Amino acid sequence: MKEEKTIINTALETINIEAETLLELRNSIDENFVTCIKAIFNSKGRLIISGIGKSAIVGQKIVATLNSTGTASLFMHAADAIHGDLGMIRPNDMLLCISKSGETAEIKVLVPLLKNMGNQLIGMTSRPESFLGKQSDFLLHTPIRKEADPNNLAPTASTTAQMALGDALATALLAYRGFSAKDFAKVHPGGALGKQLYLRVKDIYEQNEKPVVHPDTNLQLTIMEISSNRLGATAVVNDKGKLAGIITDGDLRRMLSSQPDLLKVYAKDIMTKKPKTIARDALAIKALDVMSKNSITQLVVAEGGKYYGFIHLHDLLREGLV
Repeated sequence: MKEEKTIINTALETINIEAETLLELRNSIDENFVTCIKAIFNSKGRLIISGIGKSAIVGQKIVATLNSTGTASLFMHAADAIHGDLGMIRPNDMLLCISKSGETAEIKVLVPLLKNMGNQLIGMTSRPESFLGKQSDFLLHTPIRKEADPNNLAPTASTTAQMALGDALATALLAYRGFSAKDFAKVHPGGALGKQLYLRVKDIYEQNEKPVVHPDTNLQLTIMEISSNRLGATAVVNDKGKLAGIITDGDLRRMLSSQPDLLKVYAKDIMTKKPKTIARDALAIKALDVMSKNSITQLVVAEGGKYYGFIHLHDLLREGLV
């Protein structure tokens, strides 16, 4: 029991320390932060982020977030920079160096080189009085009272603060730039999030069969049409080519349990009039929403009464939208 209590208490203490660190980080969102955001936004180049150790890992994540939210960014490892990677820096680029202490040997070597190149430098550190803090054109302060591990050694609270401030940087730039959902979709075309923002019904339904019967089609042919197209339903279209209704597997089952004379059953007798429909240009995620709200697995694609086809829940599953 004592060992279990130690495990739980240590884990809770870690969470509490990191939560307190994040709350204190709010004081760093001030006029200096605003000035830094505007400088990055107005820069004609990219934002190059550098660090060493765990700060380097945090830097890589921040780069990924910036690129996905509209701010061109690159990662440059502080140790590799002095062995050739400085060549990636262009005159208009800004540099963001991340270091808890602001005094690591690699940072002390790198910073003067960056200053000599004339690029603006942003320092993210817990010590404004450090070498990095004093040499920076812009300071992003990550105040740290203590790390979250029992020995106050492992980068825990400090990297949490760095990550959070990096997210704040990215989202503030996103908002300042007016980066929209459509912009997000452009840089996330292969993921489920991107597909929610750009994939449309017309991109999917044309791949499916187009089952259709007439209102006077008999039961046998109606069942054959549903079965052969494997969509679990068929549209019913009248003489004028207009959508009159829909017949699903469920409609057939209900009819078979209540209709004694199957030879006298026609499509018009069992179809659901005014079925749920979706327009060709509607977002696929909208089709999913309609299906979910109405507990159905397929939608008729129709516009102005004209029938175009079906979109099925399986289509949306295949696209990763569910």
